[in-house]
Amino acid sequence: MSLQAKLDAFKADFEAGKPPYNVPRSVIETMHRATAELIESGAAQRAKKAGDVAPSFSLRDPEGNVVNSAELLKRGPLVLSFYRGVWCPYCNMELQALEAAKPEFDRYGASLIAISPQTAPNSRKSVRQNKLSFPILSDTKGKVGAAFGLRFDLPDYLVELYKQLKNDLPTFNDDPSWTLPMPARYVIGQDGVILYSEVNPDYTCRPEPEDMIPVLQRAAAVKV
Repeated sequence: MSLQAKLDAFKADFEAGKPPYNVPRSVIETMHRATAELIESGAAQRAKKAGDVAPSFSLRDPEGNVVNSAELLKRGPLVLSFYRGVWCPYCNMELQALEAAKPEFDRYGASLIAISPQTAPNSRKSVRQNKLSFPILSDTKGKVGAAFGLRFDLPDYLVELYKQLKNDLPTFNDDPSWTLPMPARYVIGQDGVILYSEVNPDYTCRPEPEDMIPVLQRAAAVKV
């Protein structure tokens, strides 16, 4: 089953109010409203895209080690996923799909990392629960997400809903602002130029990991 098929199946059960979620229709309608408004804002079109130079970054992994994008790019292309957090089931399914595809990425010398505004303890939990062999880097205050044009403020009515659902982003992220990155996937070439980008303001839609294989094949044929 494809990643999107799994996400669609989960979404159908969730929005139908099936156990264990039992979510009322009003909650679903509020989430739909927020997604529609984010799509209409055009924020995704303003994010970094293929052909742009990717912002460089140095972030810490869950164990406190500094990971530098320039150092990674010396070894090969970089596959980068922006991850909302351990609390998001759609994001967790995406990470699992990326993990399954990692051997194929390795064939082309690509490094795979995720970036999230969540704290290191939450990233360790994500790595453990999703059985990941790649790191989730801590984007404190969402600065790298902002540099890629992905960071957005949650509308007040969605903040109130998250509070009701005990989805406490300030605690998850150690950041008083109620902000998140739009889910995004990038392939960055060794020269720092973005070769592939997929930014979707609808967090229930994610690209297939296999979509990046042709890009990595082409990147592997070009030595910097």
